[in-house]
Amino acid sequence: MSNAPVVSIDPAAFHADPYPSLAQMRETAPVCFVPELGATLFTRRDDVFREEKRIDLFSSYQPDGLLTKVMGSNMMRKDGEAHMRERKALFPALSPRTVRDILAPQFQDIVQRHIDRLKPLGGCDLVTEFAMPVAADALRLMTGLTNMEPAEMDAASQAMLDAAANYQRDPDVDTRGYRYADRVQSLIEARLPELRAHPDHSIISVLDQAGLTLDEIAGNVRVIIGGGQNEPRDAIAGTVWALLTHPDQYARIANGAATWGDAFDEYVRLVAPIGMSPRRVARNDTACGVDFDENELIFFMFGSACRDAAHFHDPDRFDLSRDTGPALPFGAGPHFCAGAAASRSLIAGHALPMLFDQFPYLRLEGDVTFAGWAFRGPLTVPVSWHVTASLPMSENAPISSV
Repeated sequence: MSNAPVVSIDPAAFHADPYPSLAQMRETAPVCFVPELGATLFTRRDDVFREEKRIDLFSSYQPDGLLTKVMGSNMMRKDGEAHMRERKALFPALSPRTVRDILAPQFQDIVQRHIDRLKPLGGCDLVTEFAMPVAADALRLMTGLTNMEPAEMDAASQAMLDAAANYQRDPDVDTRGYRYADRVQSLIEARLPELRAHPDHSIISVLDQAGLTLDEIAGNVRVIIGGGQNEPRDAIAGTVWALLTHPDQYARIANGAATWGDAFDEYVRLVAPIGMSPRRVARNDTACGVDFDENELIFFMFGSACRDAAHFHDPDRFDLSRDTGPALPFGAGPHFCAGAAASRSLIAGHALPMLFDQFPYLRLEGDVTFAGWAFRGPLTVPVSWHVTASLPMSENAPISSV
């Protein structure tokens, strides 16, 4: 075990709101061992930014790690050439050009279809009735898993992520996660004959065209379902919550002082949907003044790095005038999120502007509770709107007293 200072947490309180504990760690023990998690945490932004790139010491290769056990062999748990081989194979499916020319027009259709479905209702839970199916339909399109229903996509993502973060070893969580992992592979196998007959830009198709095995395709698709469903779902609903509870910040968008991209960047800084990334210590060595032993588990805490007061003034505040450049919601090293461009297009390019433009006087209708530390987002976001024709953006001011 490392000789880092030991800091204990209450797992339930940390799940409900990790930020007070993380702030205390950054202040007094920025690299610390947390016995309840069985890992040493890096909590300061500069330490995470620097050390995440040292793959020779802090390796992504974790054959016994929870993510590998649940998802199977995947590029997120490989370094160097092994990682780059699969990342290059994935690139045609998620490149900026593919996002712009192929995915973006279909993202617009997806978002519009769900807006049209909801418009007559006058209200909904934004998480389950808008953000979840929008993210799932976008992910079905990107992966090629068109034989998977949106609700099942969301359930599979949550179950596999829960199992991959099951450091308390709850057997029920493991059982559910492994069951969905098997289900994803069976659906991939069902799609492969058609995609081989008619190749396209979907993830399954490009990985198959690049010569990856079925197990390699399945491992990577499972990982992509995990982050690619939960991150956009939570960021769509969470950014709407942030704008509705900060009407002064929404006004900056309405008057042209800020953009939807600014809102997206500031929200994922404030509440990083993927809050940490685990690594395995590859050899006995020292980092940040702490001695590490080979095969120890460490966590790079992205959610903590994004609220580091050394880089962000008043870091717990939602502020669209902020420079979010130092934030690390998508990582910083060779494992920087391959789907970042697609996520930005879906959320900032389509879901947010179309929702606010077409739902007059969108407002919150209840309290919003957030949960999670490895993966974090709102559990429900109850909203209502006027069932009338859309108003111009400048008139569509949100109203909230929350």
